[in-house]
Amino acid sequence: MPSSPSSSAQAARKGVADRLRELMLDAGLNGKELAARCGWTPAKTSRIINAKTPPSDQDIRTWCTACEADDQADDLIAKSRQAGSMYVEWRRMERSGLRQAQEAVRPLYERTRHFRAYAPWVLPGIFQTRAYTTAILTAIRERRGLLDDVAAAVNERMDRQHILHDGPHRFAVLIEESTLRNGLGGRPVMLDQLRHLLAVSRLPNVSLGVLALRPDRDKAWPVEGFWIYDTTQVNVELISGYLTITQPSEIAMYADVYAELSAQAVHGAPARALITAAINALG
Repeated sequence: MPSSPSSSAQAARKGVADRLRELMLDAGLNGKELAARCGWTPAKTSRIINAKTPPSDQDIRTWCTACEADDQADDLIAKSRQAGSMYVEWRRMERSGLRQAQEAVRPLYERTRHFRAYAPWVLPGIFQTRAYTTAILTAIRERRGLLDDVAAAVNERMDRQHILHDGPHRFAVLIEESTLRNGLGGRPVMLDQLRHLLAVSRLPNVSLGVLALRPDRDKAWPVEGFWIYDTTQVNVELISGYLTITQPSEIAMYADVYAELSAQAVHGAPARALITAAINALG
């Protein structure tokens, strides 16, 4: 199982901190001596070394100068910026509204050939109806106090769904059976959504698996929802933000979890039977 969903970002921050510590030691300095050369407190040096406080670009340049390693500054600044971009708060990503956040992921969707996704709470956006998407994004806007551009954001998500039918894109998606029965958007919206899901599940480039509700699930437990884009990136949506994972070892961990969950899911006709049962329960 993946550890903390923010472990990639923290590992990257620690990598920068460890390299700064190495430069300090290579220069024959201790924390107090480096702090004196930099003109700040020893406590700040300690926080940076222990990856508790991310250094600013200027902090890194000052540190490298103090260690007579100015040639290392640009590379470390680039690594520090990359670590900072792995985790993005929703309020930063959505400061200009939901439409811009939807547009931001379009290039990733367009270039990805093989999608693998696990959706434990909400049906994936690529399979959503307009009404279901509207209900989801309206709730998000109200929760986060965003400007009201839901209609434009919905249009962007609907337009992005062209990749279901255009180009060499393959989709392998796993959902929890509870996602079929949580009633998001109300009964009419959910009924239409489930009927649409049945139709989408029959597309030749779509593999849909459902993890059935059962009293004896002793492995492949639910985890955070995630998307794997080819073998280059994993995105995880959290309550507070959006995590991008690019570290190969962690991508492999999510791929392993996907395989474990997929092995416990039902696919094809049995999966469609569960969707049909959810439709009948609403009827």
